[in-house]
Order: sequence, then C-alpha cells, then structure tokens
Amino acid sequence: MGEKKLHLLFEHASGFGIFKIREFEEENMFMAEVEECIRDFSRFSAIASHVAFSPFKTAQAALVNLNSVTEGVLADDLKNFLSTLGIKNLVLGVAEPKLGAAISEVFPKIKIRIGPVINEITRGIRTHFHKMVKAFTDEACGKAQLGLGHAYSRSKVKFNVNRADNMIIQGIALLDQLDKDINTFAMRIREWYSYHFPELVKIVPDNHLYCRVVSYVKNRKELTDESVEPLEEIIGDSAKAQAVLDASRSSMGMDISPIDLINIEAFARRVIKLADYRKSLLAYLQSKMNSVAPNLTSLLGETVAARLISHAGSLTNLAKFPASTVQILGAEKALFRALKTRGKTPKYGLLFHSTFIGRAGAANKGRISRFLANKCTIASRIDCFTELPTSVFGEKLKEQVEERLKFYETGDVPRKNTDVMKEALEESFSAALTITDRKKKKAKKNTKKAENTEEGIDQEQAVVAPVLAGKKRKRQADPLDDSLNAANGNDNGDEEEQPEEPAKKKKKKKKQ
Repeated sequence: MGEKKLHLLFEHASGFGIFKIREFEEENMFMAEVEECIRDFSRFSAIASHVAFSPFKTAQAALVNLNSVTEGVLADDLKNFLSTLGIKNLVLGVAEPKLGAAISEVFPKIKIRIGPVINEITRGIRTHFHKMVKAFTDEACGKAQLGLGHAYSRSKVKFNVNRADNMIIQGIALLDQLDKDINTFAMRIREWYSYHFPELVKIVPDNHLYCRVVSYVKNRKELTDESVEPLEEIIGDSAKAQAVLDASRSSMGMDISPIDLINIEAFARRVIKLADYRKSLLAYLQSKMNSVAPNLTSLLGETVAARLISHAGSLTNLAKFPASTVQILGAEKALFRALKTRGKTPKYGLLFHSTFIGRAGAANKGRISRFLANKCTIASRIDCFTELPTSVFGEKLKEQVEERLKFYETGDVPRKNTDVMKEALEESFSAALTITDRKKKKAKKNTKKAENTEEGIDQEQAVVAPVLAGKKRKRQADPLDDSLNAANGNDNGDEEEQPEEPAKKKKKKKKQ
C-alpha cells in the first residue's frame, strides 16, 4: 500500500466518523479476514480503530447531512470536518460513490477508495460503533437511528402528503382494480344465472343493471304483470321491462333450486354494493383531483390525469418530465421493442384514453398527441408549483387543444400561445384575489366569533361574580347552615336558603 494511510469515512445518525484501517497487501485475503472477525469486537478492533468524530449539533442538521449524503453532495459540516483532519497522504474509503466523487472535486489531494472491502469494513463499524466511539451506548445509537429514519422518511414524502397526490395514486389503483373485479364478478353471475334465464343477457347487456335485475327477478316463473313497473324503475325503459316479462314466460332455461337462487342473489347484491362503492370512489377521486391538480384535470379529465400521476409516481415527478416523455408515458414496452427491432415508435401511451386523440383523424393522431403532451407538461408544472391552485390555465390549454383540432379539420388559424397565456394570467390573478378575499372573510368571521364568545364569557363572569361573592359571605356568616345543607345533600346556597325564612317564622308563631 506504500506510504499512504487508508482511512474510512463512516456516516452515522449522530455524526461523521473517521476510522483508521490496518494496512494490507492482498485485498482478497484481507476481505476474508474482515468477514471472519466482523462479529468479534476484539478481533475487529485490530483492523479498524477510531481516529476522529464530528457530532451533529441538532436533529435538523443531521437530516440535512443525511439528505446531502444520499444525493451525493458534500455538505458544509463534512467539508469542515475533512479540512480539519490534517492527515497527510490520505486515502479515504467511502461507501457512497457519488459522495466520494464530490469529495475528490473539493479535496483533490485526498484519494478516494470504493469497493467491496470498504463496504464490508463499513458493515463492521456499523455493528461495533457504540463500542469504538466513547460516550455512546447501543441504546443511544438505536434511538438516534430511529429518530433520523423517521425524519428522513417524513422529509421525502412531505411534499406529496401536502399535495395529497399519494391519495390519488392509491385511489386510481383501487378504481382500476374495482373495474376488473366488477367485470369478472358480473361475468360469473351471467354464466351462473344464464342456466335459468339465458335471454336476459341480450335484453340487459349492462353489468350493473343485469345484477340489479337478477337480484329482483330471482325465479323467472314468479314474474307477473305487476312486476313490470319495478323492472321499469330498475332498467329505466318500459319496453325493456316488458321484454323481460315476455322472455321469462317463453324462456328455454332450466329450473333452478331455491338454494341456488339464494346464492346467486347474495352474490349479485355484493356486486351491486361494489358498483355503488365504485361510484363513491370516483366522486372522491374527482374532488381530490380538482384540489390537487385542477389544471391537469380540466385538460384531460379526472381518470386520465390520475393515471398519469400514478404512472409517474407523484405530481412532482410528472412536472419534471419533458413533453416527449409524457407523450409515451405508459407505452414503455412498445417503445423499447420498437428501438430494439428498429420499428416505428409509439405515438401515445396513457394519453390515448383522452377524448382529443379519439376525435382526431388517423393522420393527425400523432400531431395532436404531441401537442397535448406539451400542454400536459405546462398544466402539471403549474399545479405542482402554484400556491393558489385554480383551473384557469387548464381551461385555456383545453381551448388551445380544441382550436388545434379545428385547425387540422377546417384550417382555421388558432390563437397564439402568448395571447392565451396573457388571458389566463389575468383571469388567474382575479381568481386568486377572490380566493384570498374568501380566506380573509373566513378569518374575520372566526375572529368575530372568538371575540363574541370572549365578551359573552366576560359578561357571564360579571353577572355571576357578585352572586358568588354573596354566597361566600353568607357561608362565612352561617357555617352551621352550610353543614346542615351538606348533611341534607343540598349544595346550592341561594336556591336552598330562600325557603328557610318562612320556616323560621313558623317556629316563632308556634312559640307564641
């Protein structure tokens, strides 16, 4: 190894540490020795020894340094710590390659070493850190690591939690899963009930309506003319309701036992409940999308916009994507297949479900998808970084897409982007003013309510105070009456004291 000394940088939850590593010639032999003695501290201490330690001043400083380590950035605390070491001919082992590159840029005299030996020694130091550094215990190290881990996870998901796009990701995933399950269960009911009433499938093709009709009809032989009105309420069409009755009378289905009908009805009710829950989930998703990404929602719709956010991972990730990535988002397999086979690359991914691409002609689908992806990036960035979210920009961007569709069809020249954005800025400014005025009004109402409640409390205290003072005076004057009242179970002074005066008068009359 020569004259240079190998040291190792260890990042702990409580600070940075420098450890001196024993010199070695063959890396494979030393690697095997480290692996053997990593569990025994007495043997491992002969390989690594503690040199210096720089603790973090606060928990916030620990979090900042941890974020810089994970991002491969040299923090100021680590920079000051390395500059004060004063070790000549330093070879520094670093577990994070990006951090090592950042250190070598700032300190060109320090030679960075990365490899499996460094990782294995780091694992041993992590195991015996509380023994190698003084004033540390195993319990204190565990608490520091746990607290920093919670702070790190909160910092990573803080922006997403505030924007609530995590709820959108889970909601759209559940919505897609419910669609698959409802379709699968409805097909099962169709196959199951078709043994008894096969003609019903052609009359009522919708899955949800089919399940509701099955739960009402049950045994087709029990249908009468009086059943037409309830069927009309379920289906919403009198002709179809009458067709169900006529088909039940001339059906070629087999007879079915009551137990089978009970099971089919129970299963149909479960599917109906799932379909109703899907409607409520869709309403929840719409409200969330309107509050989190109103511009993207007004441009694409709730489901397509939510699928884009879910596929990107978060709204921030979607805002960072260029328009070319947004255009083929969801068609990654087709893209890589086309690149591998040197075929045609896909024109659209998840954006295919948008109504604009469906309305465009076959020759203009690629153009409109590219234009729509451009507008989606603008809308997502506005939604991600604005403080007062409004749907003004999304509506204006939607108008631009509509104008571009007309341009492809009729040749009408659309408006320029600068003019549209100026209009959107003016409208968004007025909308922001209305939002701030509403917030101010709410704040004033809350302050007025608080002041009114405080005034009411002061008035009550002003009224009650002399009464309470009179009670105290009477109790001080007549301690015997208080003891009697307590013995009789009466704690209220004024209400119980008033009937005592006529009682005393009666006693005086008796004595006379």
